[in-house]
Amino acid sequence: MNMQSTDSIWLNDTNVCRIEQLAELSGLSIEEIEDLVESGVLEPARDDAQAAPTGDSAGPRAFQLRYVATVRTARRLRDDFQLDRHGVALALTLLRRISELEAEMNAIQAKLGHSA
Repeated sequence: MNMQSTDSIWLNDTNVCRIEQLAELSGLSIEEIEDLVESGVLEPARDDAQAAPTGDSAGPRAFQLRYVATVRTARRLRDDFQLDRHGVALALTLLRRISELEAEMNAIQAKLGHSA
């Protein structure tokens, strides 16, 4: 019997990873991740100690770990539906908005005492 050990990490807003790690985990290129940053889907983590006067990061870009799920979804959208970078950005934006609206609806239903 073979036993396999797996490490787990929380995909949260506290811990960060470098853009190269995000590319490796997702299967996207660094350029594709930069496109998602330009379109506003991803936002690099801000580190005030490393921020340049212009607001740009002096070192390599880092991202909150919660974006691992986002970039993996981006790769699946690109591959499964053959979307270009604009299509991927639009789909991710719409998926995020749907999630936000569902959370709002659930909160309202909880306040009113209704179940879904």
